[in-house]
Amino acid sequence: LAPPLFSKRDEHGHLVKQRYGPWMMKAFGVLAKMKGLRGTAFDVFGRTGERRAERGLIVEYETTVAMLLARLDGSNIGAAVAVASIPEDIRGYGHVKEAAMAKAAARRESLIAAFEAPVREISRARAA
Repeated sequence: LAPPLFSKRDEHGHLVKQRYGPWMMKAFGVLAKMKGLRGTAFDVFGRTGERRAERGLIVEYETTVAMLLARLDGSNIGAAVAVASIPEDIRGYGHVKEAAMAKAAARRESLIAAFEAPVREISRARAA
């Protein structure tokens, strides 16, 4: 395991995994019983940069889906589905997740541009 609160980092800034003994299963049991603390001021794991980024992604996703729905028509439904599917590509933990989030952000930009392209062309045609 490489818990962000306790693990050392290597020369690349990645968390270094450590071995833990069988006692860790009891610790997981204790953590499971503290599930009610998630999202509260007592959620120490919720303060990590990774968890904050995850919460930011949720807000961004909700905003993006609202925008997609407001502009959805028959010509851009495929692009809308592609944009809405981006979170499926964000997996892993630590530096693996960070890389996936960066890749997803770049993909999101290009897919939103493709989604909005027909709207721009229609707007130009109407203006002319």
